[in-house]
Formats: sequence, C-alpha cells, structure tokens
Amino acid sequence: MSQYIYLLGGAQTDFGRNWAKEQKDIYALFEACLQDGLCQTKIDPSDVDVAHVGNFVADLFTGQSQLNGFFAHAEPAFGNIPTMRHEAACASGSMALISAMRDLEAGHYQLACVMGIELMRNQDAQTGANHLASAAWVGKETQDCRYVWPKLFDDLREHYQQKYGLDSAHLRHIAQINFANAKRNPNAQTRHWQFSDESFADNDGANPIIEGQLRKQDCGQITDGAAVMFLANHEYATKYAKAQGVPLSHLPRIKGWGHRSAPLLMSRKLEQSASTGLVFPHVKGTFDDALKRASFASVQDVDVLEVHDCFSMTQYMLIDHLGLTPPGESWRAIEDDSIAFTGSLPMNPSGGLMGLGHPVGATGVRMMLDAFKQTTGIAGDYQVANAKNVGLFNLGGSATTCAAFIVGTDQR
Repeated sequence: MSQYIYLLGGAQTDFGRNWAKEQKDIYALFEACLQDGLCQTKIDPSDVDVAHVGNFVADLFTGQSQLNGFFAHAEPAFGNIPTMRHEAACASGSMALISAMRDLEAGHYQLACVMGIELMRNQDAQTGANHLASAAWVGKETQDCRYVWPKLFDDLREHYQQKYGLDSAHLRHIAQINFANAKRNPNAQTRHWQFSDESFADNDGANPIIEGQLRKQDCGQITDGAAVMFLANHEYATKYAKAQGVPLSHLPRIKGWGHRSAPLLMSRKLEQSASTGLVFPHVKGTFDDALKRASFASVQDVDVLEVHDCFSMTQYMLIDHLGLTPPGESWRAIEDDSIAFTGSLPMNPSGGLMGLGHPVGATGVRMMLDAFKQTTGIAGDYQVANAKNVGLFNLGGSATTCAAFIVGTDQR
C-alpha cells in the first residue's frame, strides 16, 4: 500500500435496541452514533473533510434514501463537505470504507468519517425477508422458498456436502462459539439470550428448520444498528497521536485490503467453481490480496479474525477459504477449537453476525471498529490477548461483493 491509512476510533450503537419500539427513526440512530463517535475519539468535527455512509436497504425498510444528507443535520460542521452513500448488500459498509481510503490515498483529504447503518426491526419477519431478497437476482433465485437467504446458503451447504462431505454438528458448534462470545460483548443483541443444549441440536422445537437443513441457530440476527469510524492519512494521524499523547505506532492502520466481485447468481458461482479445489476462488483471492498488500505470508500472521457469519455455513466456508485448513476440511479448525475464543486463531470474539447482530449496512464498519478495539486493547471482556493484527472478511449477497482487510499496529 502506497499510503498509510490510520484508524482513529469510533463508536457503535447497542445492537440489542429496537429503535422503532422506542419511537425513534433512522435519523435518530444516525445522529446518536455519529455524535458518540466524535465524543469517543475527541475529534474536532470541523477537521472532518469527507464522509461516507454504507447502507443496503433503508429505501425499503424506512422509505428513506440519500442518507448521506443526514451528515449535515447530525453535525452542523459537516454542512459543507462532500458526502456519499454506498450500497453493496451486506458489504455496503466495507464499500464506504474502501471509498474513504481512496479519498485519503489520493491526497484529496486528510480525515474521513465512515458510517454504516441499518434500521430493520420495524417490519415483520416475512416483510423483512422480502426486502432483503433484493440483494439476490429478483425473479431468478427469489422464488420457490419463503426465506431467500437461508435457502441460498443451504444451497452452499448442499454443495459442500456433495463436494467434500459435511457434518451438520460442525455448523452447530460454530453457532455455539459465536453465541458464547456474544455473552462477553455489551453491545450484542443476544447477550442476554438463554440457550440449552437442545438449542444447538437437530431439535425441531428448540432449533427449528428455517430452509433446507439450516436451523434457527444457524442464522445471523437481523437488528437495528449503526457504527462509525474515523480514518486519517499519515499527516493528520501524526497530529492526532501527538494530541492524544500516544506514539503514532500505537494507532492501528489498514495494512492490507482486498475487493473482488462475482456473478450475482449463487448458481452461477457454484457452476464456475465445479472444477476448482475451492467453492469460491474469488473469496480466497480477496483475502490473499489483503495478505499480500500487508506483506503477510498467510492467515497465521494475524492474531484474530472477524468474519461474515450471516449463517454458520458462511463461516464454515470462510475457514478453508481464508487458509486455516485445506479445502473442504474446515471441520478440523472446529474440532480442535483453534477458532474458539481461547484458541490459536479466534474467530468472531465479538459474537459476529450471529451473536452480536447484523444491521446489514453497518456490519463492515462494525468489523473495522472491532479491529480497532482489539489492536488497541480496549475490547473489554472480549479482548483477545496480544491481538496486534486482525483479519476482516465481509461479503455481500451470496459472496457477490467481497472485501477483506488486515488491520494492525506497528508495535511489533
């Protein structure tokens, strides 16, 4: 990477809150998160040069478009700066981050604000599922099922089953790990939820089937939420570090990034991978790009992974695609507990999309915030010991849009 991009911190909302029940709208969510981020970082709002917001589907859930126009209302000092909104389904937040990086790398600006936001609990489950289906190819893969995304990721499960073999017990264990991690996170939607052993069994009462063979606890949690991050170039980060009384080397930076896309249809992706060792070669390519730009040899050079577990099957796929195991052998990293909180390479100590929650447009930014927390040692009860480098992987749709980042400090 030709230019260093530093993370100055930010904030996220409590993903357990139901803003509609509180009689609060998406603007209230936006404003609260932005102001909290400014407070947490002690950034002078007048220093911000540009702002980006990632959002998938506010148009359908709330009827509101052009969310970038909220910046000037939520903070008057932003009243005369350029702003943009970005949409790429569940990867919307990451697209906003990458766009902010490009702004800074090009030398146009020194300090960028990046928001990710979604308000989704104001609709019933079926209406919400119908809205979310717009990230699939409408009319081509959104019929013949009640819930599109569980169906499409069950198709991925079935593909793995046929290609390599798959034991559903390994998917259940992924869910157990992520929900247990969420208990440590004070912002997690499920932190107070109660589970029994039957909650992670093939029990149609405690863990009913949603689509195909995917059950309730295999699914990520739709929620309301927002996250904000502040990104800076070297010049501004140097001044900021001095003002905060910390060495610049203690500020995490984005060491590497990857961004690739694939055909919209899940079936087309699976067809293209029929003769390859991996199901989604572009997923591996995305993470490999981030590793290469960070000058890392492999995934083992990071200390923590925050990955996209919209379903347990998604995380199962990412285990082998990121290189923790050979293709088709993700089960090895599950059975030896290397991905557990105290394992050799913890995945989703935050609780992930399953345990923490998945406000779709906010997820990429939230992942970046958790990378900041881990690498600065402020993640509290879900802090991983000696976490200096964090790998992130965020995907949109059925891995149509993929983004990866390596975040770390220069303390080692």
